[in-house]
Amino acid sequence: MLTSTRTVLSASLLLITAIVTAQQVPMQNPFLGLMTAAGKHAKAHNAQTPVLSPVDATLLGTNPPVNVAELHKAGFKVVPWTTNDPAKMRALLDLRVDGIISDYPNILQQIVAEQKAAHPEEADYFKTFVVSAHRGGRGLRPENTLPSFESGLDHLATELETDTGVTSDHVSLIWHDQFLNPESCRRVDGKPYTLEDRVYTRDISLAEAQSTFICDKLHPQFPDQKNDPALSPVAVAFAEQEHLISPYVPTHAEQLFHFTRFYAEYYRSGAGKSHPEAAARAANAEKVRFNLETKILPLPNDPAGPNPPLANSHAEPTSNRTVDPQTFVNTLCGAIVRNHMESRAEVQSFDFRTLILVEEQFPKIPTYYLTGPPKMLSTVFVPAPLRQ
Repeated sequence: MLTSTRTVLSASLLLITAIVTAQQVPMQNPFLGLMTAAGKHAKAHNAQTPVLSPVDATLLGTNPPVNVAELHKAGFKVVPWTTNDPAKMRALLDLRVDGIISDYPNILQQIVAEQKAAHPEEADYFKTFVVSAHRGGRGLRPENTLPSFESGLDHLATELETDTGVTSDHVSLIWHDQFLNPESCRRVDGKPYTLEDRVYTRDISLAEAQSTFICDKLHPQFPDQKNDPALSPVAVAFAEQEHLISPYVPTHAEQLFHFTRFYAEYYRSGAGKSHPEAAARAANAEKVRFNLETKILPLPNDPAGPNPPLANSHAEPTSNRTVDPQTFVNTLCGAIVRNHMESRAEVQSFDFRTLILVEEQFPKIPTYYLTGPPKMLSTVFVPAPLRQ
C-alpha cells in the first residue's frame, strides 16, 4: 500500500489545520491540544479515538502538565508509562488513569487489587483498567523475549506492551532499540558482540536474527530478572515446536500472536492444565491486548554504511537507521491484519507520522500518542503549531 506525495501532504495539512483550530482555544493545555488535533484527524478517517500515553512524571506533583480529568472530559483515555514505584501507582490510580504500563505487572496487579478492595463502588473502573506489562515485564525476565511475555501473562497482565522494528525481509521484529543491543544480546557462535559492531534491525533478516543472537543477558537495573528456562515452560515448549535454537532468540509480532494462542492452549488443555491458575491464565491469554510501538523517530534517515559513533547504548539517536514510516506501518499493521488482531492490538509511537498513516489506512487499529516531558511539544516530535 503506497501513499502518494499528494496524499501525504493533504493529510499533513488536514492535521495542521486541526491543530491550529485546537490552539485557538485560549490557554489550552498543549497535551489536550495535541489530542484534540489527533482526535479530529482520526474522526475524519473513521478511525478509533486516539489515546494519550504520557510519561508518568507529567501526571504527578503540583499542577502537572497532563490533566487527566480534562482529557477524560474531552473524551480521551490516558495510559501513562513506565511506572514501577507502588506509591506512584497509587497516585495514578487516584487520578483514575485508564491503565498503567509497568516493568512489574506483579506489583501493579497487587496495587490494583488493593485499590479495588478499598473502592467497591468503582468496580466498573477497575474492570476496564489496563495492566500493561512493559516489554513483557522486564523487571522479571530479559525484555521483549518470549519468556518475558510468558511472565507478563503469568501475572495476568491485560496488555503486553512491546517494541517493533522492520527487518531486511520486512518482518516486524520485536526489539526496543533500532539495533540488537549488546547489553541484552549475545552471539550464538560465542564471538564478541559490542556497540562498535552492533547490528541494526533493518540490516538483518528474521532468519539471521534468530540464528545469530540470543538475548538472555540479565540487566543490573532489574535485580529481580531471571533467565532460567525452567521458569518459562511455555516459552521452552513453544521454542521446541517452532524449532528455535532458544526461547530467548529475538521474536516478532506474528510470532508473539502465535505464542499467546499457544500459551492459552497450554493452560486450557495442554501440559499446564493442572496448574492451580490454569483457567485464569488461559482465559486472560485469549483476550490479552497488544500495545505495539513503532521504533522510529521524526528524524532524518541514515543511508546504509558504517555504524555512526555511539557513546553508549542509551544515547539518544540523532537520526534513524530504520525503514520509512509507510513501510513500518505496512509491515506492522499487515501482521496485525493477517492474524485478525485489529480488535486486540494498538499501535503506539513517538513518531506521529506513523500514527497518522495507521488512522488513515488501518482505521480499525487504535493509536496511542506517546509523549515525554512538555519540552517535547516544542520539537520536531509534533507539528509546528503546537510548539511552545
